[in-house]
Amino acid sequence: MSAVPLRLSVLAVAGLLFGCASPETRLRNGLVEAGLSEPLAACMAGRMVDRLSLVQLRRIADLPDSRRSGTTDEFLHHVRALRDPEILRVTSTSVALCATGLAG
Repeated sequence: MSAVPLRLSVLAVAGLLFGCASPETRLRNGLVEAGLSEPLAACMAGRMVDRLSLVQLRRIADLPDSRRSGTTDEFLHHVRALRDPEILRVTSTSVALCATGLAG
């Protein structure tokens, strides 16, 4: 195998590895894009990845693609529009616990 194809293979694998963010990272980034602070988003993402399915996490992470929330109340309004009671329950308890510093 020549050096050029090997180098391209290594670059392709590296691109795949670095292009795939963990569900927690993707969710955290989505929450920040939705207008939540970085510390709040990090706390919430850490709790939510343990409590929601991957499909539910994707729905939440993709939510800010079309909307930007200015407050947690606005964000929860958008989450409510997903019509998934489990997502709403986990998200709202995560907001409350993380915003008050009670999340552990």
